[in-house]
Order: sequence, then structure tokens, then C-alpha cells
Amino acid sequence: MSTATELREKTPQELDQLIADTRRVLLDLRFQNASGELDDTAALRRARRELARALTVARERRAGEPAATPAAPAEPEAEAAETTEETTEEIDE
Repeated sequence: MSTATELREKTPQELDQLIADTRRVLLDLRFQNASGELDDTAALRRARRELARALTVARERRAGEPAATPAAPAEPEAEAAETTEETTEEIDE
């Protein structure tokens, strides 16, 4: 299991190889689970999370910025207040 910090230290080729290997392992685990041969069902969850971490780091690199920063929320409250005032004025007339 790799942490996101460890994954960020890998080269793009190593990261692509890890993604391909993890997808292959996940496919094998799914087949084993479906046929009843998988004893450690938590391995599915670990593999999915490992794949998600690797894909997240790969996407961060393509975007050129970390994905962990939250986006600034839009301010719909201000727009809603303006609409309410306009509607109230129309009703008063």
C-alpha cells in the first residue's frame, strides 16, 4: 500500500505501471470473489483505494496542481436575495 506522498515521488512511468498492475490485481480479485475463492474480501477495498490514490496523483500531474485543494464555493445566496427582492417589487405593483 502506498500513500499519496509516496506516489507523488514516483516517475510518471512508474505511476502508469502501478495503475496498470493495480487494475489487473483488482480484476483478479473480483473474479476470485465471484467464484467464492477469495478469503480476504477486504483486499478488494484495499486495491480499489490504491487505484484511486494512483489515479488521483496522475490527474494532479496532468492538471499541474494538487487536487486536494477545495474549490471556492459560488455565492448563490447573493443571487437568490436579488431575485427575491425583484419578485417582491413586482408583487407590490
